[in-house]
Amino acid sequence: METLKVSANSVPKSVAGAIAAVVRNNEPVEIITIGAAAVNQAVKSIAIARGYVAPNGIDLICVPAFSQLEIEGNSKTSIKFLIEKR
Repeated sequence: METLKVSANSVPKSVAGAIAAVVRNNEPVEIITIGAAAVNQAVKSIAIARGYVAPNGIDLICVPAFSQLEIEGNSKTSIKFLIEKR
């Protein structure tokens, strides 16, 4: 499984291209975000990626979940998205 970290400064079209490339190879993608702005960029990226793969007959599903990350000794709550073919 490919893991992508999306931040508030991530470019949605670039992230969407990475998602589409991995999904076309029949692999799931996990996106990890911390913060509202990062979640916003991730959701935009997923929507764009869906448009990229739709002409190939691929429909994406997205399952959001909370997760805990250790960053510099501190526990942070993140939102992760699991994306795969339907």
